[in-house]
Amino acid sequence: MTRDEAARPGGLWRTAGGLARACHPGPTVAVTSLVTALAVASGRDAAGCALVAAAVLTGQLSVGWCNDAVDAGKDAAAGRAGKPIVDGTVGAVVVRSAAFVALALCGPLSLASGLLAGSAHLVGVAAAWVYDLGVKATVLSWAPYVVGFGSLPAFVTLGLPGHPWPAWWAVTAAALLGCGAHLANVLPDIPHDLAVGVRGWPQRLGAERTRLLAPLPLLAATWLLVFAPPGDTGVAGWLAVAVSGALVAAGTLLHGRSARAPFAAAIGVAAVGVLVLLANGPALTA
Repeated sequence: MTRDEAARPGGLWRTAGGLARACHPGPTVAVTSLVTALAVASGRDAAGCALVAAAVLTGQLSVGWCNDAVDAGKDAAAGRAGKPIVDGTVGAVVVRSAAFVALALCGPLSLASGLLAGSAHLVGVAAAWVYDLGVKATVLSWAPYVVGFGSLPAFVTLGLPGHPWPAWWAVTAAALLGCGAHLANVLPDIPHDLAVGVRGWPQRLGAERTRLLAPLPLLAATWLLVFAPPGDTGVAGWLAVAVSGALVAAGTLLHGRSARAPFAAAIGVAAVGVLVLLANGPALTA
């Protein structure tokens, strides 16, 4: 779609719909909701939580749009008709421009939480852009996810009064969740990625080894979040460990019946870890 077409009344709605699809709405909504909920749980006031939500949303939008703009050529070559740039719903130039606008907004919105907090978030956003711009096709494809997720607790806590640093276990667990999210996210697309020449860490491992590895960092994050914080583990903590273990076992046993079972199990384990992280909100500071 050209800029003139996008400017027409009907074209505006079409472009908006294309941009909504191109931003990777699932991860964008999930990460924004998670970090905002973490800000609430940690004690940020209403204004602080709103700033966190706006900063994370614009950052995630910029990353999603950057991803689709960069991959437009490969997606077209692979015939991925579900992509809005490929099916002509929105042009690559429009998506690229939207990515830069969102990134420009993300900067001041992040820094509104303070220099340290804002810098932590912008480091994570920069890591995600580095991933989109080429690192995802290298053996270091896991690193931007680790940096990006690991920076989120710091963004939340450094915006609190006194700018406290996050607890070590919160940062480590978030980084492990990022690593597991990378493996789980790529797992269903490994055959397609290899066909278009994307050879990140999971693609080099292959689908079978990635399937076995993906739950491990997620399980490690859950265990760390349950047992590392001060105080008694409690029934809820043990329940989280048991549910995570059951999900991994189910994903392994059902792999023969459904190729997506391990992926679904990994997402379930990640969800358990996120819930435990939110429950530990008041203890996030070091």
